[in-house]
Amino acid sequence: MSYASSTIGTIIGTVNQTHLLPAIQRPFVWDAGQVIALFDSLLKGYPISSFMFWALDDETKAEVRCYKFIEHYRPDVRNEVTSGEGRKVVLVLDGQQRLTSLLIGLRGTYTEKAKGARKANASSWIAKTLWLDLLKDPTEVDEEEESDLGITYGLAFHERKPPNTARRHWFKLGAMLDHEGPERLEALVAKVLAELSEKTSTQERQLAEANLRRLHRVIWQDEAVNFYTETDQSPDRVLDIFVRANDGGTKLSKADLLMSMITSKWSSGTARDDIFGFVDHINKGIGAVNRITKDFVLKASLVLCDLDVAYNVRNFTAEAIADIEANWPRIKQAIENTFRLINRHGLVADNLGSVNAILPITYYLYNTPDFDFRGSSEFERINGASMHFWLLNSLLVGAFSGTSDQTISTARAVIRDHVRLARERDFPTQKLFDAMARSGRISQVDDRVIEEILDLQYGKPRTFVALSLLYHDVDWSGSTWHLDHIVPQSDAQKSVLRGRNIPDYRVEEITDAVNRLGNLQLLRSDENIEKSDLPFRSWITGRRLDFHEQHMIPQRLDLCDVMALPEFVREREKLIRKRLAKVLGRAKNV
Repeated sequence: MSYASSTIGTIIGTVNQTHLLPAIQRPFVWDAGQVIALFDSLLKGYPISSFMFWALDDETKAEVRCYKFIEHYRPDVRNEVTSGEGRKVVLVLDGQQRLTSLLIGLRGTYTEKAKGARKANASSWIAKTLWLDLLKDPTEVDEEEESDLGITYGLAFHERKPPNTARRHWFKLGAMLDHEGPERLEALVAKVLAELSEKTSTQERQLAEANLRRLHRVIWQDEAVNFYTETDQSPDRVLDIFVRANDGGTKLSKADLLMSMITSKWSSGTARDDIFGFVDHINKGIGAVNRITKDFVLKASLVLCDLDVAYNVRNFTAEAIADIEANWPRIKQAIENTFRLINRHGLVADNLGSVNAILPITYYLYNTPDFDFRGSSEFERINGASMHFWLLNSLLVGAFSGTSDQTISTARAVIRDHVRLARERDFPTQKLFDAMARSGRISQVDDRVIEEILDLQYGKPRTFVALSLLYHDVDWSGSTWHLDHIVPQSDAQKSVLRGRNIPDYRVEEITDAVNRLGNLQLLRSDENIEKSDLPFRSWITGRRLDFHEQHMIPQRLDLCDVMALPEFVREREKLIRKRLAKVLGRAKNV
């Protein structure tokens, strides 16, 4: 990388002229103390880290929405949209907080609430400018005024110029912008010295002159702004450079740069609010804990609109964004219906695993808009179960792990041909299994995966998924299901077992078995509360006969004790294998 440097005064002259911000939805967050600390560091000659700029050509300018830096800060102020048309545009990708702070300190104001005043009262908020006490010796630390940030120069925000005294003389920092050259500096020094009190000592006059010259040096002589300017117009390259170069602060994600492009083309101008609000709705507003991101929503939009599924900035062309916006209500509905469906089956943030695995289901729902699959009809019940069955298989074998774009494209093509060309409405479970197998990506549980399933342990995300596949005939509607230890963990604690004089090797065998899948079941919440930590023998003898069948529990009372837990698990694993063999033959041949 080739870096360049500039004086602060020169850079400030370009802010909101050529140097603008992309639509990254990051507000200015520094408080007044941090702004002061930045100038204190500059006056001490400390480096303030490098900046990263992106020079746009005319074509890229047309794709990106630009924003102005905040010059007069208030808690409620937001960056103003501005046009890059007819001028050179350089976007600031890294350094927004520092550059905004420089702008506020030299050209703007920082509005704060008066101490003890009410926030709702407009008169409680006071706009202040930054001043420097020229008679404050930065080498002397005032213990009463020393801050945690180690500020020693006499910098402070004031509503108006404070009164000058023999001990204090205030200079507005921004005034130095009007004194660039040597002649202007000498005239300023003479003017300020003439204004000092007659009681100011010779040493203090020298201090005031030294502080003034130091400020001039910081603004107009030292090239304190070190920056790299990227000229390549590939947004993906720009993002990659940024991520690799930036180790601190709040990093931009690919979605941040995408939002800049999408917002500029979203006719209503509310793309960020629309997308971020929808993410919050899915994560917090539909009755289950989900954890999707704006990246997922944007990728899903590509999939649903039959665009290239690769999550690259170049795929979000003006035409693609217009297509996404036109179909935005349907996109939202399909994604929400998908999460409501899988949430009803107990799949939530903690156990879902690969969120990309649900995209084929979302695409199917997008293309069958007349159904929400909440079980109101036999068609919805049957196909809701089919989607659940296919998803469980895909999650267990990791069909969408790693690089999954080709897998997503394959699944989308199968569903598109099935629904649109063949005009079939049923979810094409078997067609998906077959197509993925032909493409070299297995999506159905086989003998190898069955053995991996039996090795699953309590607390792993795939464990709930595996149990969900075993309980294929469960009515998931209207009930909450818990993952339960058949033989309670409390019975298999090492301290309890050793208290029964069990040999150490047997203690290890029992504790190794207690968290295996063979000792786990899904119970309705009311049944689990009833069971609690009852001894297994006491609880199981009161169950109905079909309960053993449903939960694959061996009908052998001699195994109904923690002492026989390893043997119980082995016998139950035999029943689990049989159940899986039966379940895996249930894929719909459509």
